[in-house]
Amino acid sequence: MNPTEKAGWTPLPHADEDLERVRSVPITPQTTAPTYRLAWDDEDFMTRRELRPVRLQLELLKPEMILAERGIRSTVILFGGARIPEPGGHAWAAKNEEQERNLEGNSRYYEEARRFARLCSEHSAASYFREFVVVTGGGPGVMEAGNRGADDVGAPSIGLNIVLPHEQAPNAYVTPELCFNFHYFAIRKMHFVMRAKAVAVFPGGFGTLDEFFETLTLIQTGRMERVPVMLFGKSFWKRAIDLDFLAEQGTISPGDQDIIDFVESADEAWEIIRRFYELA
Repeated sequence: MNPTEKAGWTPLPHADEDLERVRSVPITPQTTAPTYRLAWDDEDFMTRRELRPVRLQLELLKPEMILAERGIRSTVILFGGARIPEPGGHAWAAKNEEQERNLEGNSRYYEEARRFARLCSEHSAASYFREFVVVTGGGPGVMEAGNRGADDVGAPSIGLNIVLPHEQAPNAYVTPELCFNFHYFAIRKMHFVMRAKAVAVFPGGFGTLDEFFETLTLIQTGRMERVPVMLFGKSFWKRAIDLDFLAEQGTISPGDQDIIDFVESADEAWEIIRRFYELA
């Protein structure tokens, strides 16, 4: 092949070509010294604290490039508790009998999340899986249910994992080519909302609340376009948060609480999305 016909050809050497050359040089005290390594191939250098800005940029760029190459234009986010089990499954995170009963009672949201992801993915098929692609945090519980629902209908889904001391390993239903891992929460959050056309929030804990309020704040301040934000399980959320109280106290504007819709079922949530975007 003529070199000018290579994809991305340049008269300058490609980085991968130079990397191969560097790794094939004779072994000497000089070539084995850490300073001789190419900077971007030097793990010790790349993980230094001074390189944090570069790592932030790389974490933003890597998923963005891959999702763009895949042609994914929009997503539907599923937020929810990692500890909520599949119906009939073991509430592994329960610390006492009361927690075990509550987690098992909330297992119905696993099935609703799975069904909601199926509905989104069935619609996504019409766009060759470029629109309304399911994205989750990639872990267990509600996240697993979301990726599993997409997998039920042969659709791809995204998992945005993050390195944590516990709970966070990719579930088996994330599309392997769309399974990402993050060090920085801030960049992970950006990737959640950058393509979001809808946000479904299921019962969960601190992480779910964090992601939920982050989204509300972006919409309230106009930093993110208005999209459907749906809370599954009105009885759960009315006890967990009280937005009407915040409005009464004047700490949010009257009407800010109307950014969200309470829903009980996947069908109800999909109908809100369908009406919002005037889908067939």
